[in-house]
Order: sequence, then C-alpha cells, then structure tokens
Amino acid sequence: MSALYLARGASKVVRRITSETSVELKILSEKWQLLLAGLVFQYIHGLAARGVHYLHRPGPTLQDLGFMILPELGKERGYISETLFTFIFLSFVLWTFHPFILQTKRFYTVLIWRRVLAFLCASQFLRIVTFYCTQLPGPNYHCREGSPLARLPQPQNVAEVLLINFPRGVIYGCGDLIFSSHMIFTIVFVVTYQKYGYIRFIKMLAWCIAIAQSLLIIASRKHYSVDVVVAWWVVCHY
Repeated sequence: MSALYLARGASKVVRRITSETSVELKILSEKWQLLLAGLVFQYIHGLAARGVHYLHRPGPTLQDLGFMILPELGKERGYISETLFTFIFLSFVLWTFHPFILQTKRFYTVLIWRRVLAFLCASQFLRIVTFYCTQLPGPNYHCREGSPLARLPQPQNVAEVLLINFPRGVIYGCGDLIFSSHMIFTIVFVVTYQKYGYIRFIKMLAWCIAIAQSLLIIASRKHYSVDVVVAWWVVCHY
C-alpha cells in the first residue's frame, strides 16, 4: 500500500511539474525580452564595479559610527556575511520555483523574476552612478594601503576588462561602495517575499536576517555604514 501511495504521489508531482512548466514556458515566450535585459544588466553592473576598481585609491579608513559600535570580526571571519548571503540567495531562488511542486501558489516564477530583475536593475543603476560620482577608500582588508589588491594595474587589453576576472574580480573588488550590492539583493528578496509569501513567521525571520546581514557587513568592514543605510532607503523607497 505504501509503495502504491508513493507512486500516486510521485505521479501527481510529475503532472504538476509538467503542467507548470508548460504554463511558465508560455509566459517566458512572451516576457523573455525584459528577463534577458535584466540578466545582461547584471554583467554591466559587474563591469562597472570592475572599472571603478581601476580608479580606486587606498587611504585611511574613514570615521564610521558603525565601526565604533560593532566589534571588528577580522579578516579570517569575513566568510560569515558571505555565507549568510549565500543562504539568503539560494533560499529565495528555491522559493521562487516552489510553485512547480507545491499547490500553494500566489505567483508565476517568470513574472516574479521579471519583477525582481527590474528592481535590481533600477537599484544597481543608481549604485553605479553613486560609486562613480564619489569614490571612497575601501574599508575592506584587501582595499587598504599596503595590499597588492587595493590598486589594479592598467589593463593590457580590452578583454582583461570585459572578462572582469570572474569570480575573483567580484570577490576582491574595491571602490564600488555607495551603496551595498549585497544589501540590494537581500532587501529586494525580503520585500518580494513580504509581498508574495504567505508564512508570517518566515516573513519576520527574513527581516531579522536582513538586519543581521547589515550588521555583519559593517562588522566585516566590507562597507561603511552609509552604504548599508542608503541601500535600505533606496530599495524600500521603491
């Protein structure tokens, strides 16, 4: 009986996945242009962040209220904020695809990512404008005076810039400070779940995690406090 029950359950899941995939592909065929544009802009954003690294000039870390209040985690504990961000990112991605399996559906996956990418692009465009307008000495350890990564040598060819040294160039970037990209993604994801999610506890937990991520970024000295504050204001304002 248990084997028969499992077989019936698996059959229902397969039918749901097939049905949902058919619907999502139809929506994708109509809405793919904006999705593609959003994905392309992610590369443009990475290219801009790589470009400002060439302009970065290391200097003394600026006076920051968050640095005074929060204890410094240290270079060896910088992975904590990155680990939390990875958890946030993967959790959100998995949640956006849950309608393929579960019947508790309030959105279409293609449309939710269309909306998310639109918000990300708008925020990232403003971010590019701000970090090119005002270039601050990076507080991160690899951006400080004496670090070989703080200043990039002039590129030898165009390909060196266009390839953005992924993923190392993304992890060890400098100069793209105002405002925090990690917080853009985090808050967009949390706001999206706040609107389309249905479990109150997870909504409350998501906001708590976003606050914890903010504090960890500052404690890790990856951004100044103003970078985090501006990210909150910009994304929540939208």
